[in-house]
Amino acid sequence: MTVYVDDAVHPWRGERWAHLLADTLDELHGFAARLGIPRRAFQNRTSGAHYDVTAALRERAIALGAMPISRHHDRALVRAVIAHARRQGRGEAP
Repeated sequence: MTVYVDDAVHPWRGERWAHLLADTLDELHGFAARLGIPRRAFQNRTSGAHYDVTAALRERAIALGAMPISRHHDRALVRAVIAHARRQGRGEAP
């Protein structure tokens, strides 16, 4: 099982943000808890089950073992991870 963090660092509220995703929701929630992210921050959307993380938390996630993925370099992997997150958001993935 793998936890992923993308490089889509978007500006919002004075911070830059990325997305934390995982192969399973249990793994995603557990990893987010290790980062100190409250469960209420979980975004269970049809666009993809994920947590938003600041650029600083992205670096901490990588240090804790999350796999960095790049929309610029790992396009096929990113598409697969996002498609899986969308299925999770719709309740279709285990």
